[in-house]
Amino acid sequence: MERRQFLRWAQIGAIASLGGHWAAHAQGNGLSLQWFGHTCFLFIGSGQRLLVNPFRPIGCTKGLRPPRVAADIVMISSRLFDEGYIEGLPGRPKLLFQPGSYKVNGLNIQGIRTSHDRVGGFRFGINVVWRWQQGGINLLHMGGIAMPITIEQRILMGRPDVVIVPVGGSDKAYTAEEAKAAIEVLQPRLVIPSHYRTAAADPNNCNLTALEDFLKVMEGTPVRRSGSASLSLSAANLPQKTTIQVLRI
Repeated sequence: MERRQFLRWAQIGAIASLGGHWAAHAQGNGLSLQWFGHTCFLFIGSGQRLLVNPFRPIGCTKGLRPPRVAADIVMISSRLFDEGYIEGLPGRPKLLFQPGSYKVNGLNIQGIRTSHDRVGGFRFGINVVWRWQQGGINLLHMGGIAMPITIEQRILMGRPDVVIVPVGGSDKAYTAEEAKAAIEVLQPRLVIPSHYRTAAADPNNCNLTALEDFLKVMEGTPVRRSGSASLSLSAANLPQKTTIQVLRI
């Protein structure tokens, strides 16, 4: 049942992929985002709701509520046992899960192929980094990237305003030190860390490190802490200097 649903959504996503170049038509008025844990975020702006990386609550996400929220577009960085889980999502959103250039509902979206491990994808396959503009803000969601950014990938990623980067390590994503190296390459204005160990993790089945390890590595970088999992952003209120934004799940 799950595979049939995924294939049906994939067909819808394939239709959406026709055409599309990364020459975004700026749409202002800002956007809001909500973190559901791990690498799953909902972005609302420019008249669209984008859900990235819904998951199955197991292992490091065992204590979290599944992100069964309405969305116009669902973007998936990878499909493993607990990642890219679309069962139970309402409606008929357009599904994007492969690298490429897309134009969907007026948004230009770039899927950039990277590795989901440190051996060229031979263990856990590819990871898709998603780049798009929404609410007048250039966004880059790095999913579960695990290898350094190549020159070609850097060109496709451009200069993002906001980067969502994994920081908790394991065999499938950046360690704190690797995340720092990527941030130094990209030079974003706002960094939102993801994919780290939280209180929701199964203590016997989660090998991620805690957020504090990343913050220690990034010592000297300003840190903002939200009292919730939600955040409102506009191009005008983004910091001029790279700043870390910590959300509370």
